[in-house]
Amino acid sequence: MPVKPLFRDDFYLSTCEAVVTAVHEDGAVELDQTCFYATSGGQPGDTGFFERADGSKIMLGVTTHGETKDIILHRPLEGEALPAVGEPLVLHIDWPRRYKLMRMHTACHLLSVVCPFPITGAAVNEDDSRVDFDMSETIDKDEVTAKLMALVNENHPIFVQWITDEELQANPGLVKSKNVRPPIGMGRVSLVCIGENSSVDSQPCGGTHVSETQEVGAIHIAKIDKKGKENRRFRIRFGTPEA
Repeated sequence: MPVKPLFRDDFYLSTCEAVVTAVHEDGAVELDQTCFYATSGGQPGDTGFFERADGSKIMLGVTTHGETKDIILHRPLEGEALPAVGEPLVLHIDWPRRYKLMRMHTACHLLSVVCPFPITGAAVNEDDSRVDFDMSETIDKDEVTAKLMALVNENHPIFVQWITDEELQANPGLVKSKNVRPPIGMGRVSLVCIGENSSVDSQPCGGTHVSETQEVGAIHIAKIDKKGKENRRFRIRFGTPEA
């Protein structure tokens, strides 16, 4: 049974009720709906816990997809009890962790505005993320940091618009990444838009984001590595650059 991914419509939903629809041999649990984001597009899946009717908890590791995007697998940690099919649960995301990932993922989008080159790879993490660009230009990390913080401090709104899979396929220019597939296959695609009327940016992304750029907070480019003749790796970190 396809899961209803509540996180697609509300990035700030940290808890919800759900019913177990399947328990796999390896312990992975499927639900009728979930607020847990599953690992995809460079963003790690959520962690947290299930709350059972008796108040006990089932602690969860990183959430992943199954064979297709409409399957989301919640993975109890080793030694945790498993729920039964049909059992009602209350889901609780590790919100501080998720919120840091939302802030960082948005920062990666802002970096793609400051550096308008094709993206060849990315990995979003809680404290240190990377974005790889197909570029040969030499660029100063402090200059990039200043431009990033200008976008953060201008406090642009961030919102989602929905288009169909077919509309995305008809507009390939929306896709900035050269290697990561857009989030298609579920009938509709989310465009993460920054700025009034998408004036700053608009790109397909199935990840979770903050609602305005100032929520990103202090961010800086810690390092720019040369990875081949035409590839540059940018390391993004929270906080201000070290003196």
